[in-house]
Amino acid sequence: MTGGKRKQVLLRLDPAVHAAIAKWAADDLRSVNAQIEIILRRALDDAGRGVKAAPMRGRGRPRKDVEGADGARDGDGASSVGADGR
Repeated sequence: MTGGKRKQVLLRLDPAVHAAIAKWAADDLRSVNAQIEIILRRALDDAGRGVKAAPMRGRGRPRKDVEGADGARDGDGASSVGADGR
């Protein structure tokens, strides 16, 4: 599926299987849905049936646009760089 809308499917899972996937997904900072897609993509590749699908987004939450690499701030919002540049 390239460039189109994502396909929605109803998936019924044994509660123990869902719990195991949910734990795995949490360990990898993914949603259960993303983890299932990763598992399916790997299974397709292992079976020699890989697909040319759009790449998956990286793990975890998207980064917030902060004040650049050198403008780090500490917890209270104050700059962690002193007046003398250290």
